Amino acid sequence: MNAWYDRSTSFVHFVSEELPDIVDSDWHSENKLARRNRHSIEAEGHHQMRIIAGQFRRRKLLANPGAITRPITDRAKVMLFDYIRGEMPGKRVIDVFSGTGSLGLEALSRGAQSAVFCEQDHRAHKLLMQNVEHVGVTDRTLCWRIDCLRCSFKARGHLEWYPYDVIFFDPPFQMIDDLKSGSPLYKSLSRLSKDELSTPNALLVLRTPEGSSFQVPENWSTERVISLGSMDMHLFRKSTSRSD
Repeated sequence: MNAWYDRSTSFVHFVSEELPDIVDSDWHSENKLARRNRHSIEAEGHHQMRIIAGQFRRRKLLANPGAITRPITDRAKVMLFDYIRGEMPGKRVIDVFSGTGSLGLEALSRGAQSAVFCEQDHRAHKLLMQNVEHVGVTDRTLCWRIDCLRCSFKARGHLEWYPYDVIFFDPPFQMIDDLKSGSPLYKSLSRLSKDELSTPNALLVLRTPEGSSFQVPENWSTERVISLGSMDMHLFRKSTSRSD
């Protein structure tokens, strides 16, 4: 498996930014050990999800338990992807606050060309890398351990991954109250609306607690809201080429 490190961005293809500058045999040995220990990781309390449909249908995925990454339920994924399934084939996807990658991997299974995963939590990122390898899509993914509030959303030297056609934006629910003009979360959505990062008709999917009040940059126009239980999934369409 190939890997490369960009010191200017602390970015590694399929590798955490915490690795040394030189990816050596010690890392490969540790990665093989992590794969061997997958069953023991599951036994330690990690939940499992699955891919719903497409090329990798029924493939099981590891998920972080608890409220930090809030894995999306199978029912919610079915409702979401039934609506957006036509958006996937051949498209470039970014999964921001990706957790262990459930949404981005579902998109790849349904025909997306590529997926960039952005996640800061160490444990979630570790499970994300295991899921990507387990599904067998390391050549179509970038796993980026990064602060999503300060991320540029572009890996220098890897222009083939963007502009993005589909953006999954799934921050911790407690952050939604801060989604208002001028906040770091708002600025992240503003950066993603720039023409160099997203296509003219890009789709944005934002998951929030039910009935939440928030603001998004005016570049994103509401297309639909899918409500399920205690959460809403907001679908926005990029409406102009302006950037806030």
